[in-house]
Amino acid sequence: MSETLAARHSHLAVLEAESIHILRETAAEFARPVMLYSIGKDSQVLLHLARKAFHPAPLPFPLLHVDTTWKFREMYRFRDEFTSRHGLNLLVHQNKKALAEGINPFDHGSQKYTHAMKTQSLLEALALHGFDAAFGGARRDEEKSRAKERVYSFRDRHGQWEPRKQRPELWNLYNGRIDAGESMRVFPLSNWTELDVWHYILKERIPVVPLYFAAERPVVSRNGQWIMVDDERMRLRPGEKPVLKRVRFRTLGCYPLSGAVESSAASVEEIITEMVESRVSERQGRLIDHDEEGSMELKKREGYF
Repeated sequence: MSETLAARHSHLAVLEAESIHILRETAAEFARPVMLYSIGKDSQVLLHLARKAFHPAPLPFPLLHVDTTWKFREMYRFRDEFTSRHGLNLLVHQNKKALAEGINPFDHGSQKYTHAMKTQSLLEALALHGFDAAFGGARRDEEKSRAKERVYSFRDRHGQWEPRKQRPELWNLYNGRIDAGESMRVFPLSNWTELDVWHYILKERIPVVPLYFAAERPVVSRNGQWIMVDDERMRLRPGEKPVLKRVRFRTLGCYPLSGAVESSAASVEEIITEMVESRVSERQGRLIDHDEEGSMELKKREGYF
């Protein structure tokens, strides 16, 4: 093993050990934890770590997918096949009231749509099942408001976050004390970077949704982004005509709000090489991050993940 590879594996081993410690600590400390499962690469890494943490026992908590109904079709196929193959307890929650009102990303805009289908839906699901701790795959390097989050991120009785009142975590001591109705968001991947995630996926051979790998896909150019035409619900604007482009996704969300990047990276190794040379943010293609000034922090204060 080369010196560089050995150093990388050592770095990943430290990150892995910290994440597994957080997973076990949370499972021991809270009455009803749950793991949020978005089907993306960070979710896959977090789930892999959780299965390692409690092996050979089954996971001591369920997975929760907050389903907007607008995910890519490949994501739904991957979710159902992967969770079924591994016998995972998956809960799927949709905001039925918002669905009945027909709220969608085209007619209502990304802000209203995200609030109804993601934030409100998540708060509904947490309250419905009485979960007092929710694991998420967010990392501090993703976006500036996420960099403010503690590993144990306290939420009040309304599921809301106040960044100025966060608890200190000196020497990695986590304060999990909560009163009735309060909860904690827990981020075991806080100290990972996007590159760490891909190196770990490579090392552990973790399966991910094929949309991360470059392939020819039908897209339209809209507001400087390549938006994939994933199903018949996609509304084309006057003059728009789908074209085939070799693209992939660095981050996955609802398909009308996720921009693809032109790429030839068709393997994990090629993605890592591409990332080392990239100078743009992973979340440049997530339209909901940019729909207003300080957009993500405002969403998180209201209860978004």
